[in-house]
This record gives sequence, structure tokens and C-alpha cells, in this order.
Amino acid sequence: METGMITESSTGRMVAEPAGPARTAAFHHALDVLEDRRVEFNTQRYVPKDFIALLKKAGMYRASTPAAFGGEPLPPSEFMSMVERISAVDPATGWVSSFGSSLNYFAALPLATQEKIFADGPDVAYAGGLFPMQEAEKVEGGYICSGVWQFASGCRGADLLGIGLKGGPESGGRPLTAVLDPADVEIVDNWGVAGMKATGSHAIRVDRLFVPEEMTFVRGGTPLVDEPLTRYPALAYAAQVLAVVTLGAARGALDYVREVGSSRTSITGGTSKGNRPAYKSGLALAEAELRSGRAFFYQATDEVWAMAVEGTTIADEKVAMLRLAATHAAHVGRNVVLQAFDLAGTGAIYETHPLQRYLQDAMVPAQHAMLQTNTYEAAGAVLLGLEAGIASFP
Repeated sequence: METGMITESSTGRMVAEPAGPARTAAFHHALDVLEDRRVEFNTQRYVPKDFIALLKKAGMYRASTPAAFGGEPLPPSEFMSMVERISAVDPATGWVSSFGSSLNYFAALPLATQEKIFADGPDVAYAGGLFPMQEAEKVEGGYICSGVWQFASGCRGADLLGIGLKGGPESGGRPLTAVLDPADVEIVDNWGVAGMKATGSHAIRVDRLFVPEEMTFVRGGTPLVDEPLTRYPALAYAAQVLAVVTLGAARGALDYVREVGSSRTSITGGTSKGNRPAYKSGLALAEAELRSGRAFFYQATDEVWAMAVEGTTIADEKVAMLRLAATHAAHVGRNVVLQAFDLAGTGAIYETHPLQRYLQDAMVPAQHAMLQTNTYEAAGAVLLGLEAGIASFP
């Protein structure tokens, strides 16, 4: 099978509302719909295309499309605050929405390819199943690809899919991402998980699929479009958009226990939960921890973004600080959700309890390879002028 062209099936796209009040209203509408449908999404284990269309109307899928191709790139803090708000309603849907940032990678594609991808508009939903990277057969004009790739979050609602290939001499040994039409890909339904159910992070499979060389790029490679967002460190941004989901989950969990503590009495008939010393101090400490981690996260982001806007060289130490802030956010958010669960008491153990969605989902981001505890050590190594010890870090 050959995939030399982007087909009509992958390019019929919902268009964002005009920037301003209409787009803001579209975002609020998407949040309202999500509140009504989050159980549905988690039960079916994916976010459907009709909801992705609502996020497109809210501008989230043109937020990293270069302005040169009709996009309206958002500063990272602005985009991530939207992901955070979605995650406060449903973290798994927030995770899927976070990949509205991933078109940043496409800036490393040949310009003619970028023009083709965005020919029908800048609102493109992309999902990638990049690992394990597979050995592709290099042939004239491209690659013959076969294999199965895991963790393709959002693949059921995507306009384009990516797969990871081992690089060769033509890429300087660096791994490649191949961009595919979903019509050429089989989705392997294997997403049986306890947390982040609605991400639909199924595996994807192709068998002897020809991919033209111009549809491949080095992930995090040198961008061919020079705009502020393409100057912002791409791999660090990839870690950040996942970490901010945990901040949103923590916010949703804390808002819930605050509401409970303010308005309900104990099931045993004793002192209301909110009037107990442990509840009051626990809520306050969790709030302080979340706000502190969040402040560090956005402060590091805005500092590097200012450098990207100015075109200033961004040193490895600054990028390492982004990675550190992302890892810290993921771990702080997870800890805060656990504190909220502790405050909620016995009732929170039931499957239908509102805190369960935050508890199950908030455990996942810090398990991601880009946010695991070893990235603390790697960040410290860079700050000390030592080797990070992790590939592609920072």
C-alpha cells in the first residue's frame, strides 16, 4: 500500500471560530459538553471525533500550526492553561487535547510537505505511536514500513498519525517520525488500563507500507520554519504538555474536596469533614503545594518563551529547567491528588466516586518516560555541567 498523498478523508477539517469572544465561547462550550460526557469517554476508552471537532472550534488544533501556514500559534503558557482547565474536568481528555501542541514537530518537515498538510486549513489533529522504533527498509524515494507501535494517544480522533523509525545515515542516525494517513493504518484495540482510559492510547500497525521520504522528519529536528514557537524547545514542550495534565487533575480534585468540606456533613453524623483540623490543614497544605509547583512550572515556561520571541539562544541549562519544572509538576500534582483522596475518606474508594477519575488518571503522567524520577537526576546533571545520562535530554 502506498501513502504518497494526504487524502480527503484526513483533511476534511472543522475550522476554528474567529479569535476573540466566539472562540472563548467555543472553549467554554467544550468544557460544558465534557462535563456531561466524560463518563462516556472513559467507558468507551477514547475521545470521539465529534468532541475533537469542538476543541478545533476552540482553536486548540491550530495552536502550534505555523503562522506561515495559517496557524495562530499560542504562547506555551496560554495553550497549557487551556489543557489544564480541560484536565480539571477530565484529565484523560486533557491528555488528548495536549497533542494540539504536537504540530510543532512538523516544522522539521520539508516546506512542500507542510504546505500539503495544511492545504485544507491549519486545524490538524495529530497522534503518534512512536515506540518501539522499528527498522524500516530504505528504498528509492522513501521507506517500506512494517510493525506495531504502542501508545498512540488520541489515534481514533486524529487527522494524521505518526510512527517511529530507526534512523540511518540519511538522518545522522537520529530516529525519524513518519507521517501517515489514518486510512493506511490499523488500530490495535489494546488499551485496557486503570488510568487515562479515555486517551485511547491503542497500538497502531502497518504492513509493508511505503512512506515517501518527504513525509518523514527527525523528531525535535531543526525546524524549517522560523517562528517563536518553532524556536521553543520541542522535546521539553512535549514533556510540559503532559505534566500540566496532572496540575489540572490536582485542581479538579482539590476543588471537589473543598466543595465537600464546605457544604456537607459526615455520613456518621459527627463533625462535618470541613470543620476537622486535619481536613482544614490538609486542604491548605495541598493548595500551597499545588500553587507552588504550578508557579515554578509557568515561570520557567514564560522565561524561555521570552527568549524564543526575542530569538535569543536558549542554553541547555534553561531547557533543563523546563524539564525539571515539568517533572516536578507531574509529581506534585500526583501527590496533591493523593492528599485529596486521603481527605475524602472511605467514600472515595467506590468506583463511582468523583475523585476516582482524578486518582486513576493523575497516577499516569509521572510514569511517562519524559517525566519519571530519573529526569530529576538528569536535570541536576545538566545544571552541574555533567552529562545527563538520558538520550535526547534536555
